Amino acid sequence: MAPRDRSGGMLRVAVVGGSMGGLTAALLLRDLGYGVDVFERSPVDLTGFGAGIVAHEASVRYFVGRTTMSLDTMTVPVGRYRLLDGSGALLFEEPVAYRFAAWGSLYRALLAEFGRERYFQGMALAGFSQDERGVDIRFASGKDGRYDLLVLADGIQSTGRRRLFPGVEPVYSGYVAWRGTVAERDLPARVLERIDGTLTYVLVPHSHILVYPIPGADGRVDRGHRLWNFVWYRNVEKGDPLDELMTDCDGFPHPVSLRPGRVQDRYVRELKDLATECLPEEAVAVVAATEHPFIQVVMDVASPRMAVGRVCLLGDAAFAARPHAAAGTAKAAENAWLLAEAIEAFAGDLSSALAAWSDHQTALGANLVARARHIGEGSQFRCDWRPGDPGLRFGLYEPGDSSIWTRSPRSRVVWRRPS
Repeated sequence: MAPRDRSGGMLRVAVVGGSMGGLTAALLLRDLGYGVDVFERSPVDLTGFGAGIVAHEASVRYFVGRTTMSLDTMTVPVGRYRLLDGSGALLFEEPVAYRFAAWGSLYRALLAEFGRERYFQGMALAGFSQDERGVDIRFASGKDGRYDLLVLADGIQSTGRRRLFPGVEPVYSGYVAWRGTVAERDLPARVLERIDGTLTYVLVPHSHILVYPIPGADGRVDRGHRLWNFVWYRNVEKGDPLDELMTDCDGFPHPVSLRPGRVQDRYVRELKDLATECLPEEAVAVVAATEHPFIQVVMDVASPRMAVGRVCLLGDAAFAARPHAAAGTAKAAENAWLLAEAIEAFAGDLSSALAAWSDHQTALGANLVARARHIGEGSQFRCDWRPGDPGLRFGLYEPGDSSIWTRSPRSRVVWRRPS
C-alpha cells in the first residue's frame, strides 16, 4: 500500500535537481509508493559534457537490480592500472577490476526509467519554508507547491544548501580539471595498443593526468566505437589567473565549469603545447586529438548535516569531494539508496528516518571529502605520491571498493532510532 497522510492522500515528495542523484532518489521513493515530482533548473536535458565516470556498485545498482539493462552493454571494463612518469617510464602496474561508464548514458537511462510526466525542466528553486507537517516550495517561475518531503539534489552550487546553511560555500582547491574525450578511431594504433584495457595515470611534478576508455557517444562499448576520456589536474592560482581562465570565449565568467567549445582558444593551445612538453605519448595523443576540451573547477563542500526537519540534502549539494576517489556519482546514488532504505525501515516515520540517515551519510561525506583532499594535495602540492599506495585506489567508503566485481556486495545498514 502506498504511504498516506492523515487524510488518506498519497505522501508527496519534491526532488529539486534532476541529475543522477536526484533521479535515483526519485525512482526509489516512487518505488516505495510516494508521489514524486522532479524539478530541474536546466530548461534542456543535461549532458555531462561527455565525461566518463567509474561504474561503482552504487552508481549502477538501480540498473542491475531493477531493470533488464546489462552492464556489459553500458560499461567498458579495464584490467590493469598503470602509473607512468613524464618520460613514459613505468612506475607501477597492477591488475584491477574497474568498469567505466559515460555520465550522459546513465543519466538518459535513469530519465527514461522515471519518465517525463513528472520531470519538470526550467524550474529554478527560489526558496522554501517548512513546518511540522510539510514543506512549502517556491520556484523562480512563480510555481509553488506543498510537499511532505523535500530532497535537495541541486548540485555544488545548491540554492537549497544556502538556505539551510548560510555560509557553507564551495572552497577552491587551488587547481582545475581539464577534461575531454576523443573517438578511439582517432588515436594512433601504436598508442591504442599500449593503453587498451588499461587505466593509465601519468604523474609529473605538481600535476597528474589519467586516461581511460568509456562508451561511445552512441552508447556502444565495442572496440573501435568507444571514446577515450582524459582528466588532467593543473594548478591555477586563485584570483585573476583563475577568473581569466574561467572566462569563456565570449567574455562571460563561469564559477564552476566551462563546457566544450567555450574555452578560449589560447588556453586550449597552451594545454596541448604543454602536453607535448611534459607528458608521454600515451597521454599526449589523447589530449592532442580532443577538439574541444573543457574545464571543471575542483572544489570542496562539506555540510554540517544532511537533513533539517523535512528537508534533506543529497549528492554534491551536501558534500562535494574532489574527483580523485572517483566516487562523486556513487556517493549521490548511495545517498539516494540509503534514504529510501531508512524511510522504509522506519515505516514512514520521516523524522526518525531522516535523522538516522543524516548521521550515517554525513559521516560518509565527511570521510570522502577528507580522503579525496589528501590524495589531490599529495599530487598537486606535496608531491609525495608513492607508486603502489593502496590509499590511491578508487573507492566510496574506502580505497579499492570500486572494484565491485571482485568482492561481495556491501551489507545493508541496520537502522536504529537516534538517541
